[in-house]
Formats: sequence, structure tokens, C-alpha cells
Amino acid sequence: MPEERGYIVVLTGEGKGKTTSALGMAMRAAGQGLKVVVLQFLKGTWKYGELDSSSKLAPNLTIKPLGEGFIHVDPKNPDPKDIQCAEKAWEVCKKALFSGEYDMVILDEINNAIAYGLLPVDAVVAALQLRPPSVHVVLTGRGAHRHIIELADLVTEMVEIKHPYQSGKIERRGIEF
Repeated sequence: MPEERGYIVVLTGEGKGKTTSALGMAMRAAGQGLKVVVLQFLKGTWKYGELDSSSKLAPNLTIKPLGEGFIHVDPKNPDPKDIQCAEKAWEVCKKALFSGEYDMVILDEINNAIAYGLLPVDAVVAALQLRPPSVHVVLTGRGAHRHIIELADLVTEMVEIKHPYQSGKIERRGIEF
């Protein structure tokens, strides 16, 4: 029986849990013996808990931060440095998508990069359409572009109902990072 086409999964919305959901999928896939890479567009040198966890699930799970950390972008006038960083990250992502090495490729915060004007949506859509048939791709981040949503097999929107930040509480280790 031929391998079924890999899914395109979009995790978007204003609520918390997009990356966390993708990491849950990564753990599930790694537990099934699939090779997974998580490529993080915006996360940079800051230490995240998932980086330590991934080393315990290696070689089936790899996480690669490709960004410079959380950035502020004016979508109408993005900084050329931010565009260059996103383009370099996108080159790494395309190599992973087409390498034949991974069963699942998670493009963490790529929706933000597109929404901020750092990456052209058409280039991302084209790569997703041309990827090897069995590769699952998960795209996270706020503001998923309508072309990405139309292409996806599964789309989930995270909706914030209540968050500790609203009452002035700070981030917590193991919850936000």
C-alpha cells in the first residue's frame, strides 16, 4: 500500500499553545519512530525548556533555533536585517523539507514571518506543494495567511480566554519557556 500524503497542519490564533501543540505532535511522532525537526523562526539564543527535552529524544527529534529572539517588526516597513534573517532561516527550512531526512518538519512561527512581511507567502506555498509526498509539515504562529490556510489539511485557531499576564503575573519556567 503506498504511503499516504503527509498533512499540512496550521496552528494559529492569538491564544497560547501553538508551539506547545506542535511540540506535542513532535513528541508523538518521535515516539512512533518518525524523524522530526523543529525549525524556530523567531526563537534565538534564549534558553527554552524544549531544547533540553529534544536532546533526550534525539536522534528522532531535533530543534534548531534560527532567529534572533523576539523582535518587533513594522509589517509595512520591515527592517532589512530581519528580512535577511528570515530568508536565511527559510533556506534552512527548504533544505529540511526536501532532504528526505525528516518525516515531520515543524516551521515554528513561520506564520508570523509571513504576516510581518519577512517571507513571501507564494514561496512558502510553492515549497509546501512540491515537498516529498510523505512529509508532514506543521506551521505555527499568529496571523496565518489565507493561502496557507486554504492549502492546509488541518487548521486550529488558539483563542485566548484568560491568561495570567492579564493580572500582571510574569512568565513561568515550564509554562512559557
